[in-house]
Amino acid sequence: MMDKQLFTNDVIISWLQYYSQNTTVDLEHVKMIDITKKNKNVIPTVEAHKTTMVFTNAGVDDIFYRLWDAGLGECEVWYNEGSNPEGPILHNYVKEMINRGINASAAMLIINPKARNTAKIGLSNELFQRGSIHYVGSEIRAIILSKMNVAPTDDICVISGESIAIEAALIAVEGSVTAVEYNKADRATMEDNVGHFGLHNVNIIEHVDERSMSGCPIPSLVFLVASASTEQELAYLTTLNPNINVVIYTLDFNVAASLPATLETYGINDVETIQVSVSTLSSNHSFKQQPAPWIITGRAR
Repeated sequence: MMDKQLFTNDVIISWLQYYSQNTTVDLEHVKMIDITKKNKNVIPTVEAHKTTMVFTNAGVDDIFYRLWDAGLGECEVWYNEGSNPEGPILHNYVKEMINRGINASAAMLIINPKARNTAKIGLSNELFQRGSIHYVGSEIRAIILSKMNVAPTDDICVISGESIAIEAALIAVEGSVTAVEYNKADRATMEDNVGHFGLHNVNIIEHVDERSMSGCPIPSLVFLVASASTEQELAYLTTLNPNINVVIYTLDFNVAASLPATLETYGINDVETIQVSVSTLSSNHSFKQQPAPWIITGRAR
């Protein structure tokens, strides 16, 4: 296990001073990320910040390749050769460093001039890995994520909601996502997506039960696609956290109509039910309508 105390406050300050004295980089808005600790996502962080200071341990062999593979090859890296903030400072583009690894515990600066300091909501389905999963439309996913109201520190459980799990993990940068996939092929596609987006705060499991969720963070929020297992899932999750907030997706009106009473039996109140309808104009000037789901939210008092 990596040492969580490797980069103390004093060490962090010394690295900031080193880069302040040896570069012209404006450190006022630098985003710091310590990937020696678990659940830290380098790629989404670099995508969203113009200047990222990455604290890393030795032995990370593919970090620059992964950044390049994610389309960040034009980012510039400032670094040195040792473990201490001293000596000559070097810089290069990520695309020129894909065969390098990290051979010493140190801090490096990654400059991304094309960074977008906004949350990614409603990613295009083309960005996800192809596989066994049929993804919900990006517009509907954006509404679902809005209803989920994910905070950066949230621990979230997502049941059979693959693209929702990925986007929630991108937002919950200091939290975690437990992705429940009952189907083996869907779990494989989820693993492909987790690797594709460079996420380290997603844990993929097979079931909602004590054995499968052992060691997983207790969720403050659950998103689930309604199924025959919904009541069993709610029963277990509300036992774990009686104050859990719930967002449910269904295409079945009868299920949507019955869910408020079901949620009430598990102590979930303030239930709201909406239906979302999205139509897109095709190239032949006709409208194509997406499936119109019901979204049911229950907020713990």
